[in-house]
Amino acid sequence: MSAAYVLGDCWTMTRRELAHWARRPVQVLVGVVFPVMMLLMFGYLVGGGRSVDGDYVDYLVPGMLTLTMVFGLEGTMTAVTQDLNKGVIDRFRSMPMTDGAVLVGRAAADMLQSAVGLLVMVGVGYGIGWRAAEGLGSTLGALGLLLLLRFAMLWIGIFLALVAGRAELVQAVQILVWPVGFLSNAFASPESMPGWLGTVVEWNPMSATATAVRDLFGNPGGEPGHVMAAVLWPLVLLALFFPLAVRKFGRLGR
Repeated sequence: MSAAYVLGDCWTMTRRELAHWARRPVQVLVGVVFPVMMLLMFGYLVGGGRSVDGDYVDYLVPGMLTLTMVFGLEGTMTAVTQDLNKGVIDRFRSMPMTDGAVLVGRAAADMLQSAVGLLVMVGVGYGIGWRAAEGLGSTLGALGLLLLLRFAMLWIGIFLALVAGRAELVQAVQILVWPVGFLSNAFASPESMPGWLGTVVEWNPMSATATAVRDLFGNPGGEPGHVMAAVLWPLVLLALFFPLAVRKFGRLGR
């Protein structure tokens, strides 16, 4: 197939997912507001700033931006399993359509919502006193790393949704995301943790992204040299789970 044909199929599926937003505005709104509530809660209620030099808000906001890119996959996972159970995907697969266009369309819609949510979080961060101190170029680079992490996590979620097959199993899978998110340096420095736990946290791909974006933003907790790790980890996850998801989709019903 030509590239134009493939892109046309993917864009058609993306428009389908975007059209669902108008029918489920509350779900979209909750997806944007929930991470804002977590930022305000940790910033003003339970944030401790353990072993953090400087203003804790400057440390917390990049961590929360990273955490936002990991959480919120249940919407995409639920949509995939609902299409499976309703037979929608079977009808799409019976049409002359590019394999995986349904998944790419779902991923593109999720990325658009994630970008909007990320900008909202940045705005709230500025509202509570956080600042990006390294200029526009570094700021855009940090936002790019965050969206790259989201894209990788998204394909992990799509693959797990195809494996689960039922919407009721999505919650069980989503629960597993929480330990990944909190076993990171989003809220506290690894130096403040027991030695073994700090080692686990430092090896978490999410911690690599959080450290890199802190460095690019010029915030406490940033360390030079982590940008490469923040790029490589998502690329490795993509190289593993993207083909797994496409293969699983192609084998549905066999």
